[in-house]
Amino acid sequence: MDRVRQILARVAGWGVGLGLSLLALMAGLVVLQVAARNFLDIGLPWADEMARFSCIGLVFLSVPLLAGRQSLVAVTMLPDALGPRAGRWFQLLADIAAFAFAALLLWSFAEFLPRAGKFLTPAMRVPNWVYYSLALTGSLFLALVALDRIVATLRGADPSAPYGETGEEEALKTA
Repeated sequence: MDRVRQILARVAGWGVGLGLSLLALMAGLVVLQVAARNFLDIGLPWADEMARFSCIGLVFLSVPLLAGRQSLVAVTMLPDALGPRAGRWFQLLADIAAFAFAALLLWSFAEFLPRAGKFLTPAMRVPNWVYYSLALTGSLFLALVALDRIVATLRGADPSAPYGETGEEEALKTA
């Protein structure tokens, strides 16, 4: 089981690496679009669409590692005041909520993509299933990471261990 957790943590780390590459692509596309409009007086609609694709990928591919490290948005005043045992229960509750959210996203994709996936995006002319594939992949990995954390907590293990250090300063280091 530990080997599976390590593999999942490594894949989640690769998601952040790919997400950071998408961030660089997005920034480059924005600069290209501004330069093309200001210096060449032309618009590049495909660049806007590709930048949106990059943004979607950045968010959805980075979230599984952040969830694994328990570095998502959290209000910890009550769990901190109640002590470590209550903190573990609140952590478990947060992981169950993350799993439920990911499950709802996956169910939404199952309902949405069979119908809308065959349509093409306006500028790049790629099928919607390709356009939303990174969001679907990230949602699947979020569900797996949340489920892994739930199982680890119920077994008494540290659910964040294979995902790296927790905390704001460590949130984007890759595993």
